[in-house]
Amino acid sequence: MSGRSRGVLVTGASRGVGAAVAAAFAARGDRVFVHYHRAAERAAEVLAALPGSGHAKGRADLADPADVAHLAEAAIDALGRVDVLVNNAAMIVEPAGGSRRGDHPLEHTAYEDWVEVWQRTLATNLLGPANLTWCIARHMIDVQPTHGVPVGRIVNVGSRGAYRGEPDIPAYGASKAGLHAFGQSMAQRLAPHGIAVTTIAPGFIATDMAGYALDGPDAERVRAQSPFHRIAHPEEVAAAIVTLAEPGAEWASGAVVDFNGASHLR
Repeated sequence: MSGRSRGVLVTGASRGVGAAVAAAFAARGDRVFVHYHRAAERAAEVLAALPGSGHAKGRADLADPADVAHLAEAAIDALGRVDVLVNNAAMIVEPAGGSRRGDHPLEHTAYEDWVEVWQRTLATNLLGPANLTWCIARHMIDVQPTHGVPVGRIVNVGSRGAYRGEPDIPAYGASKAGLHAFGQSMAQRLAPHGIAVTTIAPGFIATDMAGYALDGPDAERVRAQSPFHRIAHPEEVAAAIVTLAEPGAEWASGAVVDFNGASHLR
């Protein structure tokens, strides 16, 4: 581990895994930029709770390419240099008349809703990270890091669903499969510049996004998917992400790390 402070941009950091990731990097001594979309108050609370100094926050709709470019500029201005990018933000679209979760099974979803769900999901979960990676990776290439700090680390948060299948939310599963493939392409593209790119693929995590499955009649079935008979805590996922972003983790570049408590093996 390098003892030097790094600039870290974490998307979707106002709650859940993103908030835990921001806290973990700050505890390591890094400076963190907390991205949020709508949850301004939660983002302010996360920012205020971070240990250390030099942190900042900013809003952006990742589905909007102009917002993405402004987010990158704001993070660079606040941190001086972005050394680590964590593409964590994601959404499960809730279509009109749909469930809390945003289910869109093919045979029960109107065509107009189907099209809207796919467009919004891919725009946020795949195109947003791709566009932000372009902005930040170009910055990493153009601006030299502090002595002793690697050129760059990018960690994408994918999903077990990319492999296991998501029959009720296929747009979400496909967006994460695309993110996995994108991360591997960027690992090869950016390695000559000294930038390592990895992806973590969690299963169920105890967050608001997974609340639909953790509080209802399916909760026991969800826990039983893992032989540990539980689901992951956000802090566990955050610790793994911090490890993948360490200066000494370069040789993991290109990996998609299963992080699902042996609930799905491939």
